[in-house]
Amino acid sequence: MQTPAPFEYERAGSVDDALALLERHGPEARLVAGGHSLLPMMKLRLARPEVLIDINDLTDLSYIRLEGGHIAIGAMTRHAELLDSPVLAEHYTIFGDAERVIADPIVRNRGTIGGSFCQADPSEDLAAVGAALRAELVIRSASGTRTVPAREFHTGPYETAVDDAEILTEIRVPVRPGSGSAYEKVERRAGDWAIAAAGAFVTLDGDTVSDVGIGLTAVGAAHFCAPSGEDALRGQAPTEENLAAAALAAAESTNPSADQRGPAEYKRHLAQELTLRALRRSVARARGEEA
Repeated sequence: MQTPAPFEYERAGSVDDALALLERHGPEARLVAGGHSLLPMMKLRLARPEVLIDINDLTDLSYIRLEGGHIAIGAMTRHAELLDSPVLAEHYTIFGDAERVIADPIVRNRGTIGGSFCQADPSEDLAAVGAALRAELVIRSASGTRTVPAREFHTGPYETAVDDAEILTEIRVPVRPGSGSAYEKVERRAGDWAIAAAGAFVTLDGDTVSDVGIGLTAVGAAHFCAPSGEDALRGQAPTEENLAAAALAAAESTNPSADQRGPAEYKRHLAQELTLRALRRSVARARGEEA
């Protein structure tokens, strides 16, 4: 039976309390909420924090609401809440698409959006969603808050822009009238990590794509996004030919690794096909042709 290395346990009652505990215990302390990413790594001793700071009492960081021109999502919001949110269903169906293929109901009932972003797994679904939507992430420290674009938040595998004495508190997604979004994933088993996955949003201005975002995961896309694919489609008519060209450009920007899930060329092919499917569905939803 695998067991983690010994660690101390603290429970934070507020964001300020959690920040004080992080400051007190230093870089070997880790926050834990759902724990579905961190605890398995601790059991394998791939992560060996000296102190775990439980933040499940930080319920004020659990919300999904419209604020001016963006949707604000608290970092302690559970996956199941994202799936059930009428606000997200109205503005960004990509969240529902992604959440339906993330793990299983047990994990979705406990895991948090903040934990998913901060784990920074190279196959993380919500990282691709955030990159596609060009979300912004709010990080808080004892000295104040700062905002980091989703496309700059992940600095490497399992590494983020959050410093030792900081907490991710909120994810902000711009509201884009006239847009549609979608997420497509291939996995070995239901709820498994992706072999490859793609998310997209498309904003239409008449018969022209005025804005587009493409997110990719598990295929070695830098910062989980494909700007070259976006550039190929922005300003163009959303014809099948133009969508296919954008999907090809997105796939060519990936750098997948061969592993037990498949060879690199197979994953690159999946990136192209899944991007094309996500773009097609995004266009259809922007036109009101698909729910």
